[in-house]
Amino acid sequence: MDTRLTAEQEEIRRTLRELLHKRCGSPELRAAVDGPAGHDPLLWSALADQLGLPGLALPERYGGVGCSVTELALACEETGRALAPSPLLATSVLTAPLILALGTQAQRAELLPRLAAGALTATLAVPGPALTTALGLTRDNTGFCAGGGRAGGVQARRAGDGWLLYGQADQVLDGHSAGLLLVAAHTGGFARSRTRLFLVAGDAPGVVRVRQTALDATRAQGRVQLRDVGAELLGEEEVDVLPVLAALGDGVGAVLACEAVGAADRVLERTVEYVGQREQFGRAVGSFQALKHRLADVYVAVQAARSAAYYAAWAAAPPAACGPPPGVRRERAGGLALAQALEALRAAAAEGIQLHGGIGFTWEHDAHLYFKRAAGDELLFGPAHRLRDRAAESAGLFADGKVAV
Repeated sequence: MDTRLTAEQEEIRRTLRELLHKRCGSPELRAAVDGPAGHDPLLWSALADQLGLPGLALPERYGGVGCSVTELALACEETGRALAPSPLLATSVLTAPLILALGTQAQRAELLPRLAAGALTATLAVPGPALTTALGLTRDNTGFCAGGGRAGGVQARRAGDGWLLYGQADQVLDGHSAGLLLVAAHTGGFARSRTRLFLVAGDAPGVVRVRQTALDATRAQGRVQLRDVGAELLGEEEVDVLPVLAALGDGVGAVLACEAVGAADRVLERTVEYVGQREQFGRAVGSFQALKHRLADVYVAVQAARSAAYYAAWAAAPPAACGPPPGVRRERAGGLALAQALEALRAAAAEGIQLHGGIGFTWEHDAHLYFKRAAGDELLFGPAHRLRDRAAESAGLFADGKVAV
């Protein structure tokens, strides 16, 4: 594996970092998360028009750039550094790959060019606590069910030549603002229960959406209620969507890991800068040996997480995009990399708050935003120990409760 970035990858990172530095500083970030959409629509337009970011990992025949998940992960490392609130994760990481993998030719031709251009945003409508299960990150998703009968979830029933959806999903990423909902719904009753994916316009009759308060305000979440809403089945009826969701989960884990690494690297960078300026007893506090040791530990954790995230992104890329050397088998490393990245981000954010002293605990400082990103991602996609448990199970590390030899 060649760990060096290509000139194109370096250019993606440099251009995106410059744009976010100009357009997503602390004042702009706070104004965006307080807006009705939870992000800045003008920044999203700039990311789409100037960089083609929404279509970065989509094929050129659908208006995309034609890169792989590796380039998308590197781009998300930069958005993670700035904690940039945007529909990128929900639209380009969760939804677009499913439409590409499962959609009919007509559905792809209609939706993917609009998604690639940023003219249409989308989200995968799975309740937040169940999202990590649906993607197979923390457990085998063969037991995932999108509906819970009358108690909750989303149910689908036939109505003539179409489908009607009824139910509710909470904590859906960008669920209150996405123009397209890709809804996971339960069909077939109890005896022949099955999970399918349905396309629903965000403004369709019977759709009721409201933004929910989230721990991490930079990841906007919404409640989606569906009251006998007309829906279009994604793809063909006989296709089993659960293996596709599980395959998607590895790429999602790699992208999220890179995003967490970017956030951890930035909060460490800001902390090092602060302790180099803050003076006590006539010298910079960063010169104290105890602080040097603490920051060195964080640095090692961030660099180790970056290596794991890059490898996971490389392993998740299609073989045609960057094929492995002969005899090298690609592994599902997204969940394991995400676990390491989340721990690194939590450690970096916690040390950042501590070493900033009194100012680190104030609402006006950005340190708490990074800590909330770490805690929020663990709630949505973790926690780390469950991600590792699933990775060990997938690798066959344990058999019958014993370490496999």
